[in-house]
Amino acid sequence: MIQLENVMKKYKTANGELTAVKNVNLSVENGEIFGIIGYSGAGKSTLIRLLNGLEQPTTGKVVVNGQEVSSIKGSALRNARQKISMIFQHFNLLWSRTVEENIAFPLEIAGLSKAERQKKVLELIELVGLKGREKAYPSQLSGGQKQRVGIARALANNPEVLLCDEATSALDPETTDSILDLLVDINEKLGLTIVLITHEMHVIRKICHRVAVMEAGQVVENGDVLEVFQSPQADVTKRFVSQITDTNERKESIEQIIENYPSGTLVKLMFVGSSTGQPVISHLSRELNLDVNIVHGNISQTKSGPYGTLIIQLDGNNDNVQKAVAYMNEHGVKTEVIENA
Repeated sequence: MIQLENVMKKYKTANGELTAVKNVNLSVENGEIFGIIGYSGAGKSTLIRLLNGLEQPTTGKVVVNGQEVSSIKGSALRNARQKISMIFQHFNLLWSRTVEENIAFPLEIAGLSKAERQKKVLELIELVGLKGREKAYPSQLSGGQKQRVGIARALANNPEVLLCDEATSALDPETTDSILDLLVDINEKLGLTIVLITHEMHVIRKICHRVAVMEAGQVVENGDVLEVFQSPQADVTKRFVSQITDTNERKESIEQIIENYPSGTLVKLMFVGSSTGQPVISHLSRELNLDVNIVHGNISQTKSGPYGTLIIQLDGNNDNVQKAVAYMNEHGVKTEVIENA
């Protein structure tokens, strides 16, 4: 569906040449939700603009749905863009138009009749959950409702790719989750390929099948979301994963357990997929004669399956502690000794 080959984007500035995207190679499969995550200045916004032809690469090739958008121009590029829609962080609505008029706007440009526009608009309003708000103006809508209008408008021309540029960054957590649920619903109902850029790992965890991590214009890591959660390689990826796993509560729990229980070994367990259901704790306690104290734990769901972390304190014979760590590794539970108290 989407292929980037050795893509480079450079800008000339007053201070010299700036490389915003450097030697990026990526592929996005048809019908998947693909996340691109990075901190500010990583190059992800430039990358997404290369996908819809708003920017042309300095070198390299960008292919979307069989069209090389990095080389076409004029009417050919405009036609290609009709199948590549985009939603934005700050909605970009027309404030003088109602909900239905905002959604109808791209259909007017496409030359559809009034009856055809009305039929399509009603379908989209139903799809994004805005029934009853057709005559409202943007100033009368909540942030989540405004984004739903933006999504409906982006779907008006039956695109095959939906680009989301920090689409939930301006929303509160509850509204963010509702918009992410809507994107998953659209992906499943319409078979739409979605490329989503964000700086929030929660967004990636909740809806993406695969993820690319960007830093300083480069893709430093990419793969299945579950694999990235389990074994982050780049330092920047580890920082993003820690947004989900290394909470303040976890740190406080570790500090407290070290203070209150001066003996034993603290071990972080990472469960992925089917291993999250294994009764490893009871085995350690029963078979290896270890005292097992649970310090902190949580299980998160990704599109590819569950991912869990558990911090435990193992107290007992040191040989048995080593056997416990080996046993868990053999049974698909990744371990990391955090602290020897």
